[in-house]
Amino acid sequence: MRQHAFGRTSFTVSEIGFGAWQIGGSWGDVSEADGRAALEAALDAGVTFIDTADVYGDGRSEKIIQSVLAARGGKRPMVATKAGRRLSPHTADGYTKANLEAFIDRSLANLGVETLDLVQLHCPPTEVFYRPEVFGALDDLRQVGKIQSYGVSVEKVEEALKAIEYPDVVSIQIIYNLFRQRPADLFFKEARRKNVAVIVRVPLASGLLSGKINRETAFAADDHRNFNRHGEAFDVGETFAGVPFEVGLQAVEEVRKLVPAGASMAAFALKWILTNEAVTVVIPGARNAEQARSNAAAADLAALSDDVMTATREVYARLIAPHVHQRW
Repeated sequence: MRQHAFGRTSFTVSEIGFGAWQIGGSWGDVSEADGRAALEAALDAGVTFIDTADVYGDGRSEKIIQSVLAARGGKRPMVATKAGRRLSPHTADGYTKANLEAFIDRSLANLGVETLDLVQLHCPPTEVFYRPEVFGALDDLRQVGKIQSYGVSVEKVEEALKAIEYPDVVSIQIIYNLFRQRPADLFFKEARRKNVAVIVRVPLASGLLSGKINRETAFAADDHRNFNRHGEAFDVGETFAGVPFEVGLQAVEEVRKLVPAGASMAAFALKWILTNEAVTVVIPGARNAEQARSNAAAADLAALSDDVMTATREVYARLIAPHVHQRW
């Protein structure tokens, strides 16, 4: 698996990472045993970047990561977590140094480390990006050794562009996939110019781009693809990449025609993301070991042709862009 320098940090990471939301919660019933097995399989396949958050299962995801890494020993992968979503209400005024330090202290304990490799503000309200004191607080926490570096997980391209105006933001996590192509228009160019690492989340549009979801697919009550279909709990762009479900299914059938023989649609969708050189690491989630191995194997897929890339842009422009392009 190819390795990429993680922006301006000292870390080098695999191009395919492990997104640990699913082993925390909000994806239906994923047992702790399955979560551990998924992470083990990803690490065995060469994954060296794990992304989690303090709210994934109220710390469950972080604790599983701590347990697995402690048992394995050896060289640790880079572990990124997030802070901010524990605020209730989740408002810009809550992003104080005291609150951030408390969240970071909790993640330090959950992950069993003295310093966090990377802490990311977790999709904060847009107003936070216009408050330099928030980023100053992160600078202070870095200086006392609680975090090694910091970045931001964003919902919108505009937020990403604003965040990288702060000189010590080393990474941006953003949604980018076949159904959310706008980041490539301007943001990726700016990220490369400033040597900012790009973490791509929701790469399979909450499973739509696995090609395994249809109109009859049932989602558990505690699966966000059920309870957040219209943005009831958090930004609707996190669920099916914000694409209306029926439109997404139609587009999937168009994309299916472009998948090379012998490749899965999920591997194709991941390879499509990695075609853009601005992407540092993509973080698909996995409910079990089989899914984790399949995700990692996407790195071995042959490069996609120019004709295929052109065709994917056409599908996006015709079916998807009217619903998502200007929203995020």
